[in-house]
Amino acid sequence: MHLAEAWRAMSCEGGEMSGEAVREFWDAQAATFDDEPDHGLSDDATKLAWTALLDDLLGDSLGDVVDLGCGTGSISSLLTRRGHRVLGIDLSPKMIERARAKAELEGLDIEFVVGDVQHEPVPERELGVVLSRHVLWAVSDPGAVVSRWSAPLADDGIFIAIEGVWNGAGVPADAAVSILESQFRDVVHIDLADRPVLWGKEVDDHRYVVVGRGRDEGARC
Repeated sequence: MHLAEAWRAMSCEGGEMSGEAVREFWDAQAATFDDEPDHGLSDDATKLAWTALLDDLLGDSLGDVVDLGCGTGSISSLLTRRGHRVLGIDLSPKMIERARAKAELEGLDIEFVVGDVQHEPVPERELGVVLSRHVLWAVSDPGAVVSRWSAPLADDGIFIAIEGVWNGAGVPADAAVSILESQFRDVVHIDLADRPVLWGKEVDDHRYVVVGRGRDEGARC
């Protein structure tokens, strides 16, 4: 069963899941999470494609980064290699355990913490980038997550939301754009479904990135 299908099935069985149930779900995925090409980034072509995408989105930015829902830390590693100081946050202790092991193996200095992005304290220091890959679809209030994690961004800071709709689960692109438009003056949507190298295969579902720049000072936290 596709990961999104398993999540949707579990969500439908008992309504809104408790924090412990969500943690257990993702803990159970940790051992095989990196088997997906875009999760483990073990294929050179896929890794290079994600590196190029981050370069395109971030440009010359080298500010501090928070990687929300970092999973096993593959994107955190790419960001660190770009020169960023990275904080990776994930609800699953087993995901974080694997992320730390991978970073140590690669000789990378990355801070990983176990935490719920819906409640984890936001860093007091100024951030250059907040990146959320495949997180908004799995939280109860994605707008609140974007709002609270946008707050510490610098004036030229960037919020990157990589999302999609898979097997009936996910966040439609127009909904993600609307969420970011409530917080940022400049919002851009880029379709990623036509870039199979990012996913290690051809895909027939919706995959995209929405980028927000220019934090709206009038946005509510």
